[in-house]
Amino acid sequence: MSSPQSDKNFGSSVAKFYDEYFVPLIFEPYAEDIARRLVTRRLARVLEIAAGTGVVTRRLASLLPDDVSIVATDLNQPMLDLAAEVGTTRPVEWRQADAMQLPFEYGSFDAVVCQFGAMFFPDKAKAFAEARRVLRSGGVLLFNVWDRIEENEFADVITTALESVFPHDPPRFMARTPHGYHDIATIQQHLRGGGFVTTPSVDTIAARSIAESARIPAMAYCQGSPLRNEIEARDKSRLDEATDIAEKAIARRFGRGQVDGKIQAHVVMAEC
Repeated sequence: MSSPQSDKNFGSSVAKFYDEYFVPLIFEPYAEDIARRLVTRRLARVLEIAAGTGVVTRRLASLLPDDVSIVATDLNQPMLDLAAEVGTTRPVEWRQADAMQLPFEYGSFDAVVCQFGAMFFPDKAKAFAEARRVLRSGGVLLFNVWDRIEENEFADVITTALESVFPHDPPRFMARTPHGYHDIATIQQHLRGGGFVTTPSVDTIAARSIAESARIPAMAYCQGSPLRNEIEARDKSRLDEATDIAEKAIARRFGRGQVDGKIQAHVVMAEC
């Protein structure tokens, strides 16, 4: 599947809705998990790539010892600006950087962490090679990716609902990119291409995505992700209509009060 440039565009308007709606809806449960996987390791310096608005960064800052330095990077400066504004419990270095060409020296970090960012890398093997390059011997690359869209109920329902808004050219961002990199064999192949010779560990973890109303996931997906770019590219005036239709579809499936949907992801750990 090809991924247009708009799939990686998290501008300031998307970043605000992303942090307000998307982060608590689907990212926080996995942020806690991924940060805790590093707690027992001997670490001096940790790099986070595709940090977004800092949900994992905040967990790393609170769970890792104070003498472990954390560098958090993202391709999109508006996301980092919001992350820095929200802040962390202790100092973190925020830095704009492209995972395809990291501005760090060989062997600079004990761990490289990436939450739900690998799906956006245009050349995954190259991005993994960059992570491998900046890792010290014995270091670890730890990342997670979403499972197929059918295992992630809100994303699946909203993607289907938007077919009625744009029947001749339905927005497929969610299926194409966030949920388009779920095949474990392909991930392992890309890791080998990036220089990770040992077989990675992979855990598939299901969780629940809970919101007080159907409006919240509708706003999260339609206005707090690059799906918004796809909707607006088709007809900017129909963004609110698309959000309303997504809300109605969620309500039909999950009810009009609190909504509760399954989410599922793979957590991958590759040792140097």
